[in-house]
Amino acid sequence: MTDFTADIDRASYQLGMINCFAEMVAVGVKRLAISPPLSPEEYERIRKASDLIVSGSGIRSYLEKSLLVTALQSAEFTEGKWSILYFRDESTLAEYLSLKEENASMEAQGTYGPEESKRISREFMRLLSYPEEVIEDKIRGGGESDPFILE
Repeated sequence: MTDFTADIDRASYQLGMINCFAEMVAVGVKRLAISPPLSPEEYERIRKASDLIVSGSGIRSYLEKSLLVTALQSAEFTEGKWSILYFRDESTLAEYLSLKEENASMEAQGTYGPEESKRISREFMRLLSYPEEVIEDKIRGGGESDPFILE
């Protein structure tokens, strides 16, 4: 089998994903979108282009250096990586940050268990505008937990 990724430039691939997500946020298909996980060096390489996509789409972005870990993606998938959050309304970012703070508070108090993990995961995926059946499948551990990312 031929490796189709050999001829794909990583930064262009990442920016293509970002452009698609930005359009989905701009037209209201998604409330929140997330860039692929980026090393700090990758972020610096694409930052200006991402900013141009954001300004051209009429949306906003936020650099997240420690993405909330949920049933959607593993800790290993985002460890040491940064993600750019894309959204239209500041209230969406506020909801995400509040959810992340609640998660951290429960972990610090020792009250974060399986049910809390499921609830936080559901709320996060709802912010990402995932359909309920997909959310429940992810909660049950169905499908791939980490999306395809060009290495």
